[in-house]
Amino acid sequence: GCNPLAETGRSKLQNQRAVLNQQILRAVRMRAGAENLLRATTNNKVREQVLLELSFVNSDLQILKEELEGLNISVEVYQNTEKTFSIPMVPLGLKETKEVDFTLPLKDFILEHYSEDSSEYEDEIADLMDLRQACRTPSRDEAGIEMLISYFLQLGYVENRFFPPTRHMGVLFTWYDSFTGVPVCQQNLLLEKASILFNIGALYTQIGTRCNRQTQAGLENAVDAFQRAAGVLAYLKETFTHTPSYDMSPAMLNVLVKMMLAQAQECVFEQIGLPGIRNEFFTLVKMTQEVAKVGEVYMLVNTAMNQEPVKENIPYSWSKLAQIKSDHYKALAHYFIATILCDHELQSGDNEDQQEKALSQLYNYMPEGLMVLTILKDKAQRKQLGKAHLRKAIVYHEEALRVCGLCKKLRNIDVLQEVLTAAHKRSLLKYAQQETEDDFLSLIQAPDILPKTEHKIETIAPQFSKVKVKDFFHRLGPLTVFSAKQRWTAPRTIYIHHEAGELGFSLKGGSPVQIYCLDPVCSAASMGLKEGDYIVSVGGVDCKWLGVNEVLEKFKSVGEQPIEIEVISCQDTAASMHSKSATYSVGMQKTYSLICLAMEEDKIDQTKKAPLKLPFLSWGTKNRQKAASTLCLPSAVAGSSQIKKKLSPFTLLNTESSLY
Repeated sequence: GCNPLAETGRSKLQNQRAVLNQQILRAVRMRAGAENLLRATTNNKVREQVLLELSFVNSDLQILKEELEGLNISVEVYQNTEKTFSIPMVPLGLKETKEVDFTLPLKDFILEHYSEDSSEYEDEIADLMDLRQACRTPSRDEAGIEMLISYFLQLGYVENRFFPPTRHMGVLFTWYDSFTGVPVCQQNLLLEKASILFNIGALYTQIGTRCNRQTQAGLENAVDAFQRAAGVLAYLKETFTHTPSYDMSPAMLNVLVKMMLAQAQECVFEQIGLPGIRNEFFTLVKMTQEVAKVGEVYMLVNTAMNQEPVKENIPYSWSKLAQIKSDHYKALAHYFIATILCDHELQSGDNEDQQEKALSQLYNYMPEGLMVLTILKDKAQRKQLGKAHLRKAIVYHEEALRVCGLCKKLRNIDVLQEVLTAAHKRSLLKYAQQETEDDFLSLIQAPDILPKTEHKIETIAPQFSKVKVKDFFHRLGPLTVFSAKQRWTAPRTIYIHHEAGELGFSLKGGSPVQIYCLDPVCSAASMGLKEGDYIVSVGGVDCKWLGVNEVLEKFKSVGEQPIEIEVISCQDTAASMHSKSATYSVGMQKTYSLICLAMEEDKIDQTKKAPLKLPFLSWGTKNRQKAASTLCLPSAVAGSSQIKKKLSPFTLLNTESSLY
């Protein structure tokens, strides 16, 4: 990863984000404590003091949330360093996390589950922790993406080797919401995987934002990056459907995917217009449709941002920027079609049918009393309709400038103001060049323009297979056999004596090999060898990854001497699974503040019905009917299914409701 102490603009923003997250955490704790006191006390004087304190804490939280929003709209830091005259793109900030120590839980599990010396795996555990630490500060290029993907793939190996489905490992993962700063803590590795996926998508948005949009190659890279960002976020939405963090909720991810595709569509339009827009009939028709498409997708983004429950958590300035872009590009579409009508009269050598067809494709309907062919031939009607489009363009430009002026964050982005002002002045100048004496007699309203694009923008699914990753814990054996889901006996040593050149058994399978057709009266069987045992070493040499032929070669190499092998037997997983291990905190408190865990030492009588407790950490107004707190500890949910059996901490944690 990058040097976390580097004083770059992006690292300063991430450091400020980390500080804000801690301040929000303290404020949320104070509010949770004050509200618990408010519910518990009956003293009116105490209640008045607590209510006063709550008002201060709520004000402080609102200020912190606005500061975090300011970081999310600090788009100029992420833009290309060269001087450009383009509307800024919006990147996503990386989710922050706390350090995680895998050492004791993994070493305990290796000793308990795999019956191996855990000290021999200290280097592998250190490599895993180093990779996770590096992923907190990835470089803003393909190397950073590859590193995040490699850690995501490593988590797949770690999950299969060390995280059994029937219990938790005692490893607590903490991630901060990218928009609210509220922490989410769980012992579920899926939270870690989902957060890494979010950061992969966020890093793609930062790469796309950084591209030089004044060059063809830069625009191509930007389009590709935004499409890949949308693909990763869409994959996250489809794969992890019940994330406890607002920034990874399906509704929020749906909005983010639309925003990234809109930015890719905007880059496509810039790519088409980069060589220059010729003042030619069919070129302007094409540009009109393309820019109208950009305006349409941003209008859809703005609509989605203003829907519940996204509206309360999406940065206000993002919603306004989407509205500004929608108005700006709609204004450009009307300006282009006005240029067609005002500057291009039908000449004798022009193809009348082609121009009529091209112009008719721009409209869903025509103003009453007008026909496309008539407009092409009648100079007065062309000019009237052209001026109507210019008036509509000016209205859109003025609306974009008005919205920009009302938003404090956007008002301070100089290049945005410059682009909007220049486009507005150009439309005013074009309108001034037309004859104006008949303006009061013109009642024509410019019709809406049909958007169309020849460059369909779609998500690009993440291609994890392109990143080759080697399992850090490869030495434990093939994952299909040596996984957390399966239980094994401790290795047993068997001495095999050749009996007339025969071993008394056959071998089958891949890696590791398995005992097959065991003779029950042979010497190996009398020493404890069983049908179906797996051979893990021969002559003190590990052979978990060896096939049948390679193991037989080792048998042959010792000649007639006794052979020492180590074997393991598969156990019944359900019967042998322990309820606790050395890594669990047995004296754990019944509830964790700011930890989304539904863990309780349940003492409910079996005859009573206990409602299932769902963990969730809430920022907005969702749970204000129960409490005014942004923090909602595990509580009973009305209408949930009833549980009759007694729940252990680990079976409850393993339910789908705990995370996914």
